[in-house]
Amino acid sequence: MADSAPHTGETRVPTVIADEVHVVYKVQGGARKGGATAALSRIFTRGPAPGIREVHAVKGVSFTAYKGEAIGLIGSNGSGKSTLLKAIAGLQPVARGAVYSHGRPSLLGVNAALMNDLTGERNVVLGGLAMGMTREQIKEHYQDIVDFSGINEKGDFISLPMRTYSSGMGARLRFSIAAAKDHDVLMIDEALATGDAAFQRRSQDRIEELRERAGTVFLVSHGINTVRETCDRAIWLEAGVLRMDGPSDEVCAAYEAFTASR
Repeated sequence: MADSAPHTGETRVPTVIADEVHVVYKVQGGARKGGATAALSRIFTRGPAPGIREVHAVKGVSFTAYKGEAIGLIGSNGSGKSTLLKAIAGLQPVARGAVYSHGRPSLLGVNAALMNDLTGERNVVLGGLAMGMTREQIKEHYQDIVDFSGINEKGDFISLPMRTYSSGMGARLRFSIAAAKDHDVLMIDEALATGDAAFQRRSQDRIEELRERAGTVFLVSHGINTVRETCDRAIWLEAGVLRMDGPSDEVCAAYEAFTASR
């Protein structure tokens, strides 16, 4: 099992253990032929939909994460990074192997579910409740969440429906809600790629606070420099296989050399 966390004089506390994790899911491959008539025929005959194929997205991945670490997950598109996070969060079933976690892992993705027809203000309340915050805690942190997100820097957007937001505004608000609470394990999927430089700096500072006060942060990012600046450790997945696990500078350098040679 890969184990590259820096050793110190203190006893390290594991927060996530992935033990030979395999994730397999089914997808629709290729277009259906025959249009509506063929579709109706399949319904009445109860025949299987054509073109279903299995994707072996994560292949025997093992590692141990420790309290106080910020771990970057890097790799090419389709390498299994987001799928692995979903498995750790319990949102994606594991075909073989096992995931053990301390506390309740929280997954924050750019597509995290907030209600598009509700205002940003209402979504702050709902998002906080979904994370286990009390209404009093939400009230206490509300203005900090809004200020951190920068939603209102160019107008009173927090009072408008989420559907009026750009994708970047929505992602910043999602991160701000999640970052208002300390987590045993917080997993962030590309949220830091959506803001300007000032927001990214605030986000990196907040991740550092989360590491110190809570547990472990996982960050999926295509921005190698973001991983270098934010994470002390990196895990490189390629085609579902763990290629390298170690200090972020070393892993990022190896990944860059790999991509340059392709």
